[in-house]
Amino acid sequence: MNDTIKLKPFLRLSGLEPLVIRPETNFVNVGERTNVTGSKKFARLIRDNKYEEALSVARQQVENGAQILDVNMDDAMLDGKQAMADFLNLLQAEPDIAKIPVMIDSSKFEIIEAGLKCVQGRCIVNSISMKEGEEKFIQQAFVCQSYGASVVVMAFDEKGQADTLQRKIEISERAYKILTEVVGYDAQDIIFDLNIFAIATGLEEHNNYAVDFIEATRHIKQKHPLVKISGGVSNLSFSFRGNEHVREAMHSVFFVLCH
Repeated sequence: MNDTIKLKPFLRLSGLEPLVIRPETNFVNVGERTNVTGSKKFARLIRDNKYEEALSVARQQVENGAQILDVNMDDAMLDGKQAMADFLNLLQAEPDIAKIPVMIDSSKFEIIEAGLKCVQGRCIVNSISMKEGEEKFIQQAFVCQSYGASVVVMAFDEKGQADTLQRKIEISERAYKILTEVVGYDAQDIIFDLNIFAIATGLEEHNNYAVDFIEATRHIKQKHPLVKISGGVSNLSFSFRGNEHVREAMHSVFFVLCH
């Protein structure tokens, strides 16, 4: 008798509590206020070594409905590795915060690895890319996999960030093949960040950026239905910073078209 339990291929994350992302799951909210590049208050508290107060920012994110908590310590005035480790170690001792999964967010892999050593449950690494070539990409993917982390893969290669529809598809297909065939990642543990860039900048070549993101998402999800897609929606309306009504309207329309 075979007692093996077959789990459906869902993206399964966890803090103290599980978060299972199913096909019918709507948009997943990632709280980004515990990010020194996204919150002046959080950055000031971390720089002043007020970690206990910084935890209140994380708690507020959870109370406001964040399903995943993004933590980023990329600041020139910080020892990023130490700050990431210190904050995550404190966070893990707070059950009301640690109940949701963590997204370890950094442009420096050494900071990501420091975070992976501290976080409990099943987290997300944000991000890895082929910016420095395939060899480095494979090496970093193996490290993430060894900690059981899902990975956000930036649409970025040796030539730069993917800005057109064709480049987004080309880089994602290449990364997918490497992650599934070389590293051994399951498709459901791969999250592609397909780069949402600002539109209405005054440059004609930027006008199709939002459509290119949506079309690239459609193509990739049709071909690889188990992968997930992420993107920084606030980038879309960056040309209208200071005009919140216009920005909110743009984001709403974008979400409707993405759905």
